[in-house]
Amino acid sequence: MKRLLLFAMMCVSMSFVFGQKKGDKVVKVTSSEIRWWGYKVVKTVPTTHSGTIKLKSGKFTFDKTVLVDGEFVIDMKSIMAGDVSSQDEDMVKLTNDLKSSNFFDVKKFPLAKFHLTKIIPLANSDYNSTVYGDVTIKGVRKTITFPANVYITQFTVVIESAKFSLNRRDFKVFYQSSLKDYFIKNEMDIQFKLSTAVLDNENRTPVKKKK
Repeated sequence: MKRLLLFAMMCVSMSFVFGQKKGDKVVKVTSSEIRWWGYKVVKTVPTTHSGTIKLKSGKFTFDKTVLVDGEFVIDMKSIMAGDVSSQDEDMVKLTNDLKSSNFFDVKKFPLAKFHLTKIIPLANSDYNSTVYGDVTIKGVRKTITFPANVYITQFTVVIESAKFSLNRRDFKVFYQSSLKDYFIKNEMDIQFKLSTAVLDNENRTPVKKKK
């Protein structure tokens, strides 16, 4: 019996060791900003809504000095229409609608996730990279790509995405049996900035620590 227990413990230990990548280093995101845009079918400035949403947590994993992937958790309860400090009645109403079961149903799905799987350098473009990954909203996972400026220096990462589109219907974000939904474009735009260090706003590089 003792030999059997010892053998089982050895197996568990070996599984744990082989499950870890040698040289892995995890670096947390310390600065982030996420903005969104939604549009009516007749797209004009008065029919465009925008707002913010907060990152709950984010991290990048390195194998030695090579970036392996990134994991990001978005706090859907933080979604807001309009300016963060806005108390506009219409924006408050829209914010509540976005959080309801009509759209993101944040009580049932409080978190969204993005798993960054690959970064491919771009040449002759306004952005230096194409980012690949899987986004999960309301329990639905889709693979997406988007242009971004990506800067990696040892274990410091800065990503500034272009404005890119997601189809809200892919994630079941729509009014159920309501004519209101036909007046809303299916495409919603997202743009974000995040980094593993505080950024110098002028050149978007990490601020050097004072010695």
